[in-house]
Amino acid sequence: MSIDPRHLDHLRSEGDLNISAHRQAWQQEQLDAATRHWLEEDARYFLHQSLSTPCLNVLAGSGGASIQDLQGRKYLDFHGNNVHQAGFGNPEVIAAITRQLHELSFCTRRYTNVPAIQLAKKLTELAPGKLKRVLFAPGGATAVGMALKLARAATGRFKMISMWDSFHGAGLDTISVGGEAIFRGGIGPLLPGCEHVPPPDNRHCPFSCGAACNLKCADYIEYVLEKEGDVAAVIGETVRSTPFIPPKDYWRKVRAACDKHGALLILDEIPHCLGRTGKMFTCEHYDVVPDMLVIGKGLGGGIFPLAALIAREDLNVMADKALGHYTHEKNPVAAAAGLATIEFLERENILEHTRTLGEYTLNRLREMQAEHPLIGDVRGLGLLIGVELVRDHVTRERATDEAEQVMYEALRQGLNFKLTMGSILTLTPALTITREEMDEALAILDRCLRKIGGAGKPA
Repeated sequence: MSIDPRHLDHLRSEGDLNISAHRQAWQQEQLDAATRHWLEEDARYFLHQSLSTPCLNVLAGSGGASIQDLQGRKYLDFHGNNVHQAGFGNPEVIAAITRQLHELSFCTRRYTNVPAIQLAKKLTELAPGKLKRVLFAPGGATAVGMALKLARAATGRFKMISMWDSFHGAGLDTISVGGEAIFRGGIGPLLPGCEHVPPPDNRHCPFSCGAACNLKCADYIEYVLEKEGDVAAVIGETVRSTPFIPPKDYWRKVRAACDKHGALLILDEIPHCLGRTGKMFTCEHYDVVPDMLVIGKGLGGGIFPLAALIAREDLNVMADKALGHYTHEKNPVAAAAGLATIEFLERENILEHTRTLGEYTLNRLREMQAEHPLIGDVRGLGLLIGVELVRDHVTRERATDEAEQVMYEALRQGLNFKLTMGSILTLTPALTITREEMDEALAILDRCLRKIGGAGKPA
């Protein structure tokens, strides 16, 4: 059995789902008839969309830092959609969910419940500064949408400033502030008043920063705020998931510019909240407190879809309007999962483990960079790590085909990761991953780079 090529030819985007000769060769050699059958069934019944269809493989299990396919092969999962801060199938999270299912499985609107209240209280205790009000949502995009609505209501303005290449969700409002063409293109008119600026990416920025960011991108945000004059909010990913790590002063300058021009600052930390960068919230690395913080993904323990908007106390200004009003806004089972996740992270000192193992991993990858001509840059914060592959270290030409070959070779050897912007190996393992598992993953990556790109001094 084979996948109908008509299901494949529409998709050419991020490397983890590229429909290419490399992918087709991998599937032909790796997948058995039963797996191919289920992939065909998936293609038959789901609406097709880029980045989700057609699927790469069929999963049968997951646990800790690994996933397992129908054929019984295990892969260290350095993708995980960034939900596995507490590891896949965390027993404590599952136990909390099971208990809550038997006590109260759903909370009807106009009522509240203890787990939801406890989770909201816990988040306000953890969040920095005056972020003392919470509203839950069933997903990150809906939580970002709530933030945009609240910014409009609180300021009386409607304009937003956001970054090119950013991602804030796939809804019409979130693709309007988002900056990825694959979500914005061909949709028709987007929300008015969405102004875009260059992101803090010194390697590919229009201000010709070179080796270090000169913060002209932050200055440009203030320039746009001044020229527009009536911007409700600046929204950005504190650290971009590719990843790109802004310099220390970047968010401080943006925070000051927002204060000067009466705009709110919304930070989207949906993929890396709750410890992925070694802090509970990424903005803590920058000593900056936004007016609103949006979190999600790992908040549901890698099991439930759950996100949250955490806002300043004085932004509690929409009591007479519906800000979120989602059916599962205070789902007690999801809240129980969130509480158990945070309790696990705190008790097991996962943040310290993430910082220590992240530093070790970055050092190992930089040692590999000296041996592999393909590696143009290694960067990261905690266990949010990117390895950028280039064909030329002077021109920075992206090694897109080589990166795809490395990815599929890694899958053959038991390592799964995401490929972003065509040439960045984005490594985001479960925060519970052990040193031994990390060494295994790095050894796989080393062998793959050696096989695809050879070894020697970078050009």
